[in-house]
Amino acid sequence: MIEAKDIHKYYENLHVLRGVNLLVERGEIISIVGKSGAGKSTLLHILGTLDDADSGQVIINGRNIQAMNKLDLANFRNQEIGFIFQFHHLLPEFDALENVCIPAFIHNADESKTKSRAKELLEYLGLGDRLDHRPGQLSGGEQQRVAVARALINNPSVIFADEPSGNLDTVSSSDLHDLMFKLRKDFQQTFVIVTHNPELAEMSDRTLTIKDGQIV
Repeated sequence: MIEAKDIHKYYENLHVLRGVNLLVERGEIISIVGKSGAGKSTLLHILGTLDDADSGQVIINGRNIQAMNKLDLANFRNQEIGFIFQFHHLLPEFDALENVCIPAFIHNADESKTKSRAKELLEYLGLGDRLDHRPGQLSGGEQQRVAVARALINNPSVIFADEPSGNLDTVSSSDLHDLMFKLRKDFQQTFVIVTHNPELAEMSDRTLTIKDGQIV
């Protein structure tokens, strides 16, 4: 489903990624681990189309990312890719339901169907009684589940997660890890996760270690 070929990335004179090759199958849960500064998040952002490689190729669902113009890439990212970050990036002025709906509204999805889908997702995630709560009224674990629902609203092919449990307590982290595997079971969802959490890495189908800009 995802193929990365010979990915290189530089930041000025720093060679961050040095020829990374990667294959991800549909329905896999893959964890990427390594020391801070090894290039984990850089790789995730390139795979997720948030950043450009200096050379190499990324193919998702048969589509060559590098061949797309900015508008096509933005539409592809919106509809095919979901993101979960360490800091939830929820908009504080909107309630949980509205935050979940935003990615669908960006490509002019039907408002009634979108709100119905968002409500279903939040209920599935145990937040049926939090629909009208703003982020400041939710716990850290609840905010992250809203972020998960937002990532799922457009039925993406893959979800990229960057330290998704890094800002959560132990119980909330465990709940989030279990949730990812439940989403894979119920929706055949694919996950590529950057993590420092050894428990999450151990649960994954595969764990890839980045060292000195390469998968070892």
